[in-house]
Amino acid sequence: MSGPAVVVGAGPNGLAAAITLAEAGRDVTVLEAADRPGGGVATEELTLPGFRHDVFSSVYPASAASPVFARWPLERHGLRWVHPAACYAHPLPEGRAGVLFRDVDATAGSLDALAPGDGERWRAFATPYLRHFGALRATMLSGFPPLLGPARLLAALRLGGTLEFARLLLVPASALGEEIFRSGGARAWLYGAAMHGDVPPHGAGSAIAAAYLNLLGHAVGWPSPEGGASRLADALVGHLSSLGGRVRTGARVTRIAVERGRVTGVEVGDDRVPASIVVADVLPAALVALCGDALGGPYAAALRRFRLGPATVKVDWALDGPIPWENAQVAGAGTVHVGGDEDEVLAATAHVGATLPERPFLLLGQQSVADPTRAPAGKHTAWAYTHGSRRVDWAAQTERTVAAMEAQVERFAPGFRDRILARHVLGPADLEARNDNVAGGDVGGGSYGLDQVIFRPVPGLSPYRTPVRGLTLGSAATFPGGAVHGVPGRAAARVALAEARIRRF
Repeated sequence: MSGPAVVVGAGPNGLAAAITLAEAGRDVTVLEAADRPGGGVATEELTLPGFRHDVFSSVYPASAASPVFARWPLERHGLRWVHPAACYAHPLPEGRAGVLFRDVDATAGSLDALAPGDGERWRAFATPYLRHFGALRATMLSGFPPLLGPARLLAALRLGGTLEFARLLLVPASALGEEIFRSGGARAWLYGAAMHGDVPPHGAGSAIAAAYLNLLGHAVGWPSPEGGASRLADALVGHLSSLGGRVRTGARVTRIAVERGRVTGVEVGDDRVPASIVVADVLPAALVALCGDALGGPYAAALRRFRLGPATVKVDWALDGPIPWENAQVAGAGTVHVGGDEDEVLAATAHVGATLPERPFLLLGQQSVADPTRAPAGKHTAWAYTHGSRRVDWAAQTERTVAAMEAQVERFAPGFRDRILARHVLGPADLEARNDNVAGGDVGGGSYGLDQVIFRPVPGLSPYRTPVRGLTLGSAATFPGGAVHGVPGRAAARVALAEARIRRF
């Protein structure tokens, strides 16, 4: 069959799926509930006129490394990457800091300043993976099952090196930190990278997140799109349009239609959109709701067991100048991990109860230091978010959390609060209201606990297939998971196309 195709959701995975379908000659329509495409890739003037803030995601090492995005001429549609002087910095007490630069030698120098020898130990750890980065990328950024990448890693690193890499999938970042570093400051630096996921540094499986994000920094950097995250979404939409695909915004899909086990289209209110292929860029629970009983009991039950990650509170600031960090190297970093020394980071990230730590761990971005288009002349933007348990009463805790976040920044940048012109706060419910895929404030598309790292969203040979013929799932809830790289969307579209070819015969 070669009928029309529909993609539900215009996030980066949905757009990647649509482009893949259009490349195959399909008449494809993307249906997006929001009034703009992009999903978690969006930029708005949240605080004051002229201050451009990324509403959700902002820093894109996985996008820069993505083999999916590399296929397409996104620069022809306005995408330009901006690299800050440093990928990220981790300020420490007494004006010290650990810094990840794209250059391994510069990074080693930063770590050696914390403890002589720690830089060389990091270099020894990172160099084999960077020498064979193509194999590492093929392992981490491919559809399921990831076969070619691990085979290339085995050839490059031999059995011992490959088993050592596999061990990173199982051990906590705290164990890796103890193995590599002598300095608590260097270990805190490593743990900060792990906190881009939802598994704390002492949790099994957090080592791979910490190591991989740092390796991405050396290999491709931690860039952001010039002018704001929405420029990436615009480029994807532009390329899709050049292939004949369309995006309909303000079009909330209310039902996926299924007849005799085969998808036949979707419903948008009273409008029926026919389709022989439907790729859903939605969370597992949303897919169950859209399909009703059509998915079958066991599969639907498995989707309902899919666990979300922690809740998130995000603050955006319009600033009267750059953040006055004590350490000059922190001032040039696009991302800052604000959490203090090793003990403080471990204490803050171990907190999973119904209350929040007095000193929360923050992921902070200051894109305007490298991209002056983000703010009026002489002014700056910044954002920060922190995670907390889904059991927290966020309506009662958000104001206190924001105050604690600003106090954390003030510790390492005295005078920060004096530069705040305006702030904009998004609690968990606010984030979900803006994007259905950020359910409960989970910005990662589902938890990355050890049992959900590989088999996302359910165990099986293909995480993208569903029991309904012609319907595939291509969101961050599927392998290889979140970050903005388009791999799940493209993989889901390719599965749907392959099954359509089989049915034709």
